[in-house]
Amino acid sequence: MTQGAGQGPEVERTATLRDFRVPAYVHETGPYDHSTHPGNVTPALDDPLEHPEGYTPTQRDLPVINRGDTLQVTVDPVAVAAPAPLPTTGPGPLFVVGDVHGYLNELVAALQEKGLIDAAGQWCAGTARLWFLGDFTDRGPDGIGVIDLVMRLSAEAAAAGGYCKALMGNHELLLLGAKRFGDTPVNSGAGTATFQAAWLLNGGQKSDMDRLQDHHLQWMARLDAMEAVDGHLLVHSDTTAYLDYGDSIEAVNDTVRETLTRNDADEVWDLFRKFTKRFSFRDEGGADAVRSLLDTYGGTRIVHGHSPIPYLLGEVGSEDGEDSAGPVVEGPHVYADGLAIAMDGGVTMAGKLLVQQLPLTG
Repeated sequence: MTQGAGQGPEVERTATLRDFRVPAYVHETGPYDHSTHPGNVTPALDDPLEHPEGYTPTQRDLPVINRGDTLQVTVDPVAVAAPAPLPTTGPGPLFVVGDVHGYLNELVAALQEKGLIDAAGQWCAGTARLWFLGDFTDRGPDGIGVIDLVMRLSAEAAAAGGYCKALMGNHELLLLGAKRFGDTPVNSGAGTATFQAAWLLNGGQKSDMDRLQDHHLQWMARLDAMEAVDGHLLVHSDTTAYLDYGDSIEAVNDTVRETLTRNDADEVWDLFRKFTKRFSFRDEGGADAVRSLLDTYGGTRIVHGHSPIPYLLGEVGSEDGEDSAGPVVEGPHVYADGLAIAMDGGVTMAGKLLVQQLPLTG
């Protein structure tokens, strides 16, 4: 197992829309399936002149999101400040962690607040169970440090009778693709695209690539895409694209792993493209989309990261495109008739890195 991760440098973060741009095409009801643009990278879709033949995507676009028909769940600040002692025998409580994106210091602080690690960064939660929902790298200062920490905590938690596990996010696929395939052109439907370009445009950090080792790559490539725990269906992305890869959790995880094992750039690109879809559970029909996943894979609620809560709440952006004062996130976001729990607090946008015990109460 790897050595423990050190604290990364302090990085000042400002509330700016340029930290995270969400293209309109990734909305499942939009023209995504016909888009040639990867991940969070796209030119404006409303001008056909923006798509000349052979175009290589180089821009990021942000739609205005104004949604007020969902319920915000606030974490009890007293419970956060003084977590109850966690059990050392028997099945422990279940915790989930939203997108980290390289913000190691924020992750350590959040885990300490919940009583999962001690002041030295060691696992102190006994038989507690901890799931990370993916996206460990990119945009933030120390993605490799985050992976090292999660790998170390996995060993420490197992030794204590608990566990620390992680899911595959689209940014794991992006980093794997950038390392494996670099500037190799991939079949994006039209024009040209490469993993290297998409990774850089979506927050890829040279320091992460320089420190990336074989054991990091092997660990990422073996991550599951989804899991069911205590009636919760855990996934990274708020998309129904998982249904394309199997009709059971085991089948989906096997298909994703086999795709990565074949090491075909076009297949991995398609996997990355589908895992980058978002907003399936929002708006009219969102609850039905959630039910389609729950009916297929089991569970009574879906828990996801990927789409920052400020975007789901409409707290980012304005009609004239001006930046807002910044997101305010205090806890997970419950929506889609109470069937979906969003866990990406928008740490890349000066939001909050969320660590939450399940089930939610209140």
